[in-house]
Order: sequence, then structure tokens, then C-alpha cells
Amino acid sequence: MKEFLLTVFLLVCSNCFMTLAWYGHLRYLKEQMWLVAAVASWAIAFFEYLLQVPANRIGHQVMTVGELKIVQEVITLSVFVPFSVLFLKEEVTLDYLWAGLCILGAVFFLFRGKLCGG
Repeated sequence: MKEFLLTVFLLVCSNCFMTLAWYGHLRYLKEQMWLVAAVASWAIAFFEYLLQVPANRIGHQVMTVGELKIVQEVITLSVFVPFSVLFLKEEVTLDYLWAGLCILGAVFFLFRGKLCGG
């Protein structure tokens, strides 16, 4: 359980950097050339990788790669939605709910053996 929780913690932190790297330039560097935004994003993404790589190595000790990927997607959506609403001032639509339900379905199907005792 310790490895799972550490993996989730590292992936949440990693996702914060990733989301900022991928979308932060839309707020702060709109007027800059795309190359400036790309270099800034790359610099931020470096810190994402410093967290994401160990998270995947630790997580793979207790999860399959598929399970690890689905956990990552749940975390990505959990970080992205508040970021897009609070930071980028985007509107929340029902599409976020539908996407979340699809991901929850993926979690169920990938983890159902562990969830249902099988």
C-alpha cells in the first residue's frame, strides 16, 4: 500500500508540472513566439519527469503497466479540470463529467480483479 500511495503522490505532483508545462503558456506567453513557449514548457517538463519516472518505477512494483496508466489518467483529469477552471478560466461542461465516468469505467475494468477479490 505504501508504494501505491507514494506513486499517487508523485504522479499528482508530476501532473501539476505537466499541466503547467502543456497549458501555462496559454495564459502567460500568449504574445510570445511559439518557440519561446516551447522552451519554457520544456524547462517545466523537466521537473515533471523528475517525479514521473520514479513514480512509474515505484508503481510498477505493485501495479501492471495498464493499471499504472489508468491511475495516471484519473490523476491527469483530476489535476486538469481545476487547472482549466481556476487558472485558465474555462467553463466546466458536462463533457468533463462524461469523460470522468468513462475513466471510472476504465478503472473498474482494469482493477475489477483486485476490487472484487478475484
